[in-house]
Amino acid sequence: MKKTYVLDTNVLIHDPLSFMKFEDNIVIIPIAVIEELDNFKVHADEKGKNVRIVSRKLDELRQDGRLDKGVKTKDGGVIKVELESKLLLPEGFNTSNPDNRILNTAYCNYKRNKNTVLVTKDINLRLKAEAIGLKAEDYETGKVNMDELYSGVNHYDADSSFIDKFYKDKKSANPVPSPVPNEFVILRAKEDPKKTAMARTDANDTALIKALAPETTPWGVKPLNKEQKFAMELLLDENVKLVTLLGAAGTGKTLISLACGLQKAVDEGVYRRLIICRSVIPVGKDIGYLPGTKEEKLATWMGAIYDNLEFIMDKKHQEDAVSKFEYLLQQEKIEIASVTHIRGRSLPKQYMIVDDAQNLTPHEMKTILSRAGDGTKVVVTGDPYQIDNPYLDVASNGLTYIIDRFKGQKLYGHLTFTKTERSPLAALVAELL
Repeated sequence: MKKTYVLDTNVLIHDPLSFMKFEDNIVIIPIAVIEELDNFKVHADEKGKNVRIVSRKLDELRQDGRLDKGVKTKDGGVIKVELESKLLLPEGFNTSNPDNRILNTAYCNYKRNKNTVLVTKDINLRLKAEAIGLKAEDYETGKVNMDELYSGVNHYDADSSFIDKFYKDKKSANPVPSPVPNEFVILRAKEDPKKTAMARTDANDTALIKALAPETTPWGVKPLNKEQKFAMELLLDENVKLVTLLGAAGTGKTLISLACGLQKAVDEGVYRRLIICRSVIPVGKDIGYLPGTKEEKLATWMGAIYDNLEFIMDKKHQEDAVSKFEYLLQQEKIEIASVTHIRGRSLPKQYMIVDDAQNLTPHEMKTILSRAGDGTKVVVTGDPYQIDNPYLDVASNGLTYIIDRFKGQKLYGHLTFTKTERSPLAALVAELL
């Protein structure tokens, strides 16, 4: 039996083509949602862009029929824009609240068809729906099973002789079942667990593993553990075009990404410039509009980036770290931007770092990655357990989405960090809190 899905505004903003993904079921967009979308359409950010995509797609559907009567889709479903019905919500609901108006539309449909589901990314609205007996769900498309999320590292117990031969030949047949390109393998001797070797699956022939490249210290930054060593291997490999680094605060994701980016863009000249961008999502109460130029506004949001860059500069240019940093900015060898400023650009031969990507939706992540031109390398970092976007969670953000989708691609590499190196206090916080 067909179901009726009533969509909330945040679902359409999260995925502007979501209403086309319910197969042969009935999709209802309440008029209150259209009104909310109308308020966002003039915004210059990603939200405004997504709203305009929704509006254009709905307008295209009008060519196939009347939206108030319902337009059939290729999958056999129906998409309908519905006016508000009479109030059926229990006493106490504020009907001027847009969420309650959407809830009322869903509840009216539920009275006609018990197979009605309200789809919203708003937890409180789902709670309201359940309180009145209406089934409510999160938008599940694009969600990732975190228990099965790719870590980038595999462990294998091998014979001691196998490890000895690997050390001698620097390569070997891959003993790991179902190997993945650019996956790291930690070999451990069965006879002596202390006897180990580290390898990496060949991207072009996953039946092989090869020794890691000699350890380097880009811009004076030395890897402090095997995870950072693995990450640097991917970050400095020009054949790996997309790298994702996932881990808690203080694990070194941003620091080593910046150091490797400076090495490749400034010292070696492999890339034209190093671009660092991140989403502008306030933590806690927003402080409102900020005065100043674009650079002055961004400085407030990019504090973590500036802190890491200054630390790296001190490593290599102790006497004139500040002036060197300013020089690289003036010469456009380093560019710092918000995600909003990346949209619409074409970026060939750049080393691009997308920081705090857990605050981006899968659609926003797709928009950013599609900016990469010929010869560009993209590094995406973040911690899915530190999300500031109210409509994203650990399983539905852009970072975990691309990790799940890109696993197995030759030009892709991933590493999940588990060890905090910022300080003993930061490590304790990550463990206990």
